[in-house]
Amino acid sequence: MLPAWDQTLGSLTACLDAVLRTIGGAPTYLLTDNPRTVTVERIAKIPVRHPQMVELGRHYGCVVHTCEPFDPESKGGVENTVKIAKADLVPTTTNLCSSYGSFAELEDACARWAEQVNHRPHRATHRLPAHLLQEELAHLHPLPAEPYALALGEERLVAEDRTVRWGDVRYSVPPGHEGRKVWCRVHGEELVIVGRRVHGRPGEQQTGGAGLAELWRHQLSTPGRPRIVEAHYPDHPGGNGPRQPRPRPQTKAEERFLAIGPGAEAWLIEAAATGVARIRAKMARAIELASLVGAERVDAALGLAAIHGRFGETDLASICDHLARSSAAGPTSVADEKHSAQPGTASWAAVRGTSQGRQNRD
Repeated sequence: MLPAWDQTLGSLTACLDAVLRTIGGAPTYLLTDNPRTVTVERIAKIPVRHPQMVELGRHYGCVVHTCEPFDPESKGGVENTVKIAKADLVPTTTNLCSSYGSFAELEDACARWAEQVNHRPHRATHRLPAHLLQEELAHLHPLPAEPYALALGEERLVAEDRTVRWGDVRYSVPPGHEGRKVWCRVHGEELVIVGRRVHGRPGEQQTGGAGLAELWRHQLSTPGRPRIVEAHYPDHPGGNGPRQPRPRPQTKAEERFLAIGPGAEAWLIEAAATGVARIRAKMARAIELASLVGAERVDAALGLAAIHGRFGETDLASICDHLARSSAAGPTSVADEKHSAQPGTASWAAVRGTSQGRQNRD
């Protein structure tokens, strides 16, 4: 049994797809009540099917039937689920069920109830329904790889800012889906966004078929309060702050400088941000130093200069000399109390004890 947030055509289709995939196959026909989402009207008491329901039946390889009004054999079977829901799931003074704090709690209660019922002997057959289902699977039609499009929700186009609009609210989407079509539907208090998989991105939960995946779930919001997840913008960290500049060399000299290493990139960003004078001349000097002492040492020196704000004319050469002396000195020794060169105080302690003894005799 699956709870539904509303009785719209999309919710009905999503529930039917979920039930069929839980079972593992499609029967010959689906028997439902006579809502407007299934029966558009009646002509001479003949129900006229909703065109979307006809397409849904073709998609899953079955026929959608509606029960006859006032017919216990068909009408009673459909309404029996309502009786079960009222008796075991809907909070009443009779069953003493507590109220649900969220839609997710109601879903969990329905799942627990289905697990309990399907694993206890049936009163008529004395067999477990779960075991009987395994035998009936041989008579069911295989399900299509992807659900019927209407079950996914309403189509939306992902904008260049990686968001979709639902109810005048912007919701963010993981990267890689810009300009692509996705489907959105409301499930409880959440907005579910489904789209085509993009090279199996991590975090995407597969939905029915190999080509569809649940991209994200957002808590529903109100206009003026967009739902933006910072993880969806790995190339723009820091929330709404300014984007960190990324060096893109335009000349051969810039390429040679940035090829020194990440320290050179950090030096250029910091030097430009602090308005250092003669940046290009200092970059040329760094290239010359790299050809003399090696790019690894110059890159480390540039990184240290960027961290400590050392952008003077001779700062880079000075840091390189310091790194050269540090590497040539070998391992450093740390003096502690156990290996001290300071003379001990044991003899002074003996002299002090002798003087104190004389004072006591006096």
